[in-house]
This record gives sequence, C-alpha cells and structure tokens, in this order.
Amino acid sequence: MSRFSNLEFGGESEDQFRQPQKELVKDEAYYLAEARGALENGNFEQALRSYSKVLEFNPQNAAAWTAQVRMLIELGEYREARLWADKALERFPNEPELLAAKAVALARSGDLQGALAFSDASIEERGDTPYVWLARGDVMLARQEHRADYCFEKALLLAPRDWFIAWLAARIRFYYDQFVLALKLLQQAIEWNAGHFLLWLELGQCQQALGLVAQAERSFHQAQQLNRDCREADLALMQLSGTGLWPRLRGWWRRVFNK
Repeated sequence: MSRFSNLEFGGESEDQFRQPQKELVKDEAYYLAEARGALENGNFEQALRSYSKVLEFNPQNAAAWTAQVRMLIELGEYREARLWADKALERFPNEPELLAAKAVALARSGDLQGALAFSDASIEERGDTPYVWLARGDVMLARQEHRADYCFEKALLLAPRDWFIAWLAARIRFYYDQFVLALKLLQQAIEWNAGHFLLWLELGQCQQALGLVAQAERSFHQAQQLNRDCREADLALMQLSGTGLWPRLRGWWRRVFNK
C-alpha cells in the first residue's frame, strides 16, 4: 500500500475526499463511438460487431444499418452485404447512403447494371454526401468509366481537408489496382493527419505495389513507430527484406500503365 494512502487531512483520510467514479454506460452512443474508432483504425470486423450492438439499442438507426453493409463490403463479403442491404432497405427504402452501399455491393459482385440503377437512385434521393459520391465512383470504376474521377473529386469537395474521406477514396482506387491514384490520395490524407499509423501502412502498401521498395520501407517503419502493435507493418517489412529485382520491375510497369 502506498505510504501516502494513510495521510490524514484534518483527521480524515484522503480516500474520503475522492469522488466516486461514474459507471461507464454502454449505450447506443457508446457503441457508435466504438464502431467509428474501429473503422478509422481499419478494424472492420470489430466495427461490424459494434454497429450490430448499436442496432440492439436502436433498430431504427439507419446509419448503423448502412455502416454494417459498408463493413461487409470492406471485408469482401459481397453476398452478405447484398443480403443485409436488402433487409435494411425493407425498413429504409429511400435512404441515400444505404442505396449507395447496395450499389457498391452489386458492382463488386459483377452486377454492373443493377449497381448503376441503385447508384442513380441514391443521388435521386437527394444523396449529396461524400459517401454517396465515393460509392458512385466505385461503381464507375467497376464499369470502367472515366466519370469516376468526377465522383471522387465531388466527394472530396463535400468534405474539405477530411483525411477520412481521402482514405476511403484511396482504398477504392487501390481495390481497382489504381495504385498511383491511391498513393496520391493517401499522401493527401497524411498531410491532414500525419499521426495516423494506418495511413502510413496503406501508403507503404501502395508504394510496394508500385515497386517503390525504399519508400515503402520508410512508410512501414513510420507505421511501426506510430503503432507498436501494428503486425501488418511488421509482416510487410519482413516481406520487403526478401524483395528482389522482379517486384521493382513489376512496379515500374504498374506506374507506366496506371498513368
């Protein structure tokens, strides 16, 4: 026991002056904050579970329904994302971001016509949010249409200097092997939030994909410094230690043909 715990103040111990700690209330707001934190750290599985908890408290939270669809997409569970979107649309048939998420799930499943229809519907429902436009850019890339660039620009205009939106846009570009454009978006996100390990990690992944081995190594080290528990950075550095000439040449070709 600390020697200071027995000090007396006016005949009473210090413990008597301590205010009782408030019990943590795990309610809808708590799980929303937990989900957002998990999402911003790239922990999509945890975010999915937390959004599920939100719905236990409030089944009418349309944003949580939509977020679950988005987390399933991030996890590559496109069939489940479509099914969950359909279930959510029974409750919220005119929710713009939910329609947009369904569009992405369809696009990544190969239903390009259906994806465009849902994306159109999301905009018709006055869906003028960054995610609606990110989702439309996702659909346009799946359809190999140049209009995707306008969609990403629109999303960034609606969220000026928002690292989170730039990061999401980069993830979409990366999914479609547009590594140069993804890299530029991540550099922009880092300019706005240089202390986030995940941005450096994904920047390193882009650089690695482009054969920029030395730059990737620096980015992974930066991610390590910002988050000592980042196993992805550890594994990436181990992989880079065995990198030879071929990945550099492959990266050169990617840079040439991604311009």
